[in-house]
Amino acid sequence: MPKPQLVLPPGDFQAYLFDCDGTVADSMPLHFIAWTEALSEWGCLFSEERFYEWGGVPIVEIIERLGREQHITMPIADVARRKEQLYFEHLPRLKAIPEVLEHIESHWGRIPFAVVSGSTRDSVEASLRMIGLIEKFKTLVCAGDYTKSKPDPEPFLMAAQKLGVPPEACLVFEDTQMGIDAARAAGIAWVRVPDPRTRSNSEATKL
Repeated sequence: MPKPQLVLPPGDFQAYLFDCDGTVADSMPLHFIAWTEALSEWGCLFSEERFYEWGGVPIVEIIERLGREQHITMPIADVARRKEQLYFEHLPRLKAIPEVLEHIESHWGRIPFAVVSGSTRDSVEASLRMIGLIEKFKTLVCAGDYTKSKPDPEPFLMAAQKLGVPPEACLVFEDTQMGIDAARAAGIAWVRVPDPRTRSNSEATKL
C-alpha cells in the first residue's frame, strides 16, 4: 500500500519554509516523553492533548505556563536543560516524516529551504543531523533568533528575508495551528502535516 502523500497548494513557489519538530522530524512523540520525564521530577503534569495543542510554543514559555497553572515554582532554565538532555537521549529513535521527506528530496537543489522552529538551535541541529538532512537547509531560524514567536509572522518573514525570497513566493510546511496562523499572518501559503495521531488523514490547503 503506497504511503500517503501531502498534496501541495497550487503556486510557483521559490522557497520552502519547514517547521522542524513534527514536520521534518517525527520528533513529537520523543519530545513528549522527554517533557513527561523532566516535569515529573517536579511533580508537574503535562497531558498529551495539551502537548499537541501547544505545539510551536517555546520551551521556556511552556514551563512558565505550567508552573503558573499548577502553582509549582520550577527553575525554568534547569528544567529546560533537563528536558533537552532527555530528548537528546531519545534521539537515536528519531526518523524523518516520509511525506515531507518526499518533497525535500524532489525539490532540493531547485529551490532553497529553511527551517523555522520554536525549538533551540541545538535541538534543531541535533534532530536534523540524526535524520541526515541538515545539509539540505540553507538557513535555520530558531528560538532566540527572533523577538516574537509563532503565531507572530516574524519567524517566517525572517526566514524569507534570509533566503532572499518574497514571502508570497514561499510555501510553509507546518504541523501546528500556531505555525499555520503565523504563515497566514505573513501572507504565506501553507500545507499542514498531520500529527502522529492523525497522519492517516493528511490535508493540504492554501491561503
